[in-house]
Amino acid sequence: MTRKVAVVGMGHVGATVAHYLVAGGFTDDLALFDTNEDKVKADALDFRDAMANLPFHTNLTVNDDSQFADCDVVVSALGKSKLVDTPDHDRFAEFKFTRTQVPLVAQRLVDNGFHGKLVVVTNPCDVITSMYQKYTGLPKNHVMGTGTLLDSARMRACVGEALNVDSRSVVGFNLGEHGNSQFTAWSTVRVLGKQVLDLAEERNLDLANMEERARQGGYLVYKGKKYTNYGVATAAVRLVNAVLSDSRTEMPVSNYREEYGTYLSYPAVVGRDGVVEQLQLDLTDVEKEKLATSAKYIKDRLKSEEERLAENEA
Repeated sequence: MTRKVAVVGMGHVGATVAHYLVAGGFTDDLALFDTNEDKVKADALDFRDAMANLPFHTNLTVNDDSQFADCDVVVSALGKSKLVDTPDHDRFAEFKFTRTQVPLVAQRLVDNGFHGKLVVVTNPCDVITSMYQKYTGLPKNHVMGTGTLLDSARMRACVGEALNVDSRSVVGFNLGEHGNSQFTAWSTVRVLGKQVLDLAEERNLDLANMEERARQGGYLVYKGKKYTNYGVATAAVRLVNAVLSDSRTEMPVSNYREEYGTYLSYPAVVGRDGVVEQLQLDLTDVEKEKLATSAKYIKDRLKSEEERLAENEA
């Protein structure tokens, strides 16, 4: 069975996603798209040259919309990260650009008969994921955002560092918005065979500091090089591979939660049919309140940003 993936937006993140897919041999066919024709052609040429030294071959196409028709997965990585150059790294700063581009890309997908799974990296992730689902008409479980898959990884790295263990040995989730209203659900975090809440008392761990470092991790990377790419691209490819391989992997991705009326990050089982099962965590009352607050923030912020931008355009 041939595996086929498309990457829309070949900036820092999209190019890194594409490189990881090519270097890892994760897809047989890779369709690349970007409004900068010279850039995307150069990337394709660079990947072609790399293949002579790779154990895998990947068939490449550039800016050919007909390729959408039989893609298993399309990754939306379009954006303008320089708009997020704010003290609080507010991902909604990109919305004034991405809100205009998403309907255009969605229409191209519809026009070319795309019926696969959509993985959204584009910020603000939860809102853009919702927009893609609305404009493409795809089933809600077939449209997913990377969400807090990256933020949870940052949290796990912080916990791992504090306890001197591999971050992959840490289990647990950041929930809610892929943005400033997210939080670490410490009741879900386990490591060294124990709840991290118990270890925090035994080993004097500063959980509040770790949570804030996970939340601000993207800004710290951005501050150093004016973009982020490796962490989020790896999260995106992990999500793509879960679909391609039907691995049915549990991970915190942006998926539509009926009880909150919005896309937000909450653990789900991901396989060939997208979100194949939604989990129901046994959260504390405080965590439930934080999640409801984050959901409300996503919905309220979307409404206010749309109203503000509409006024500016009037």
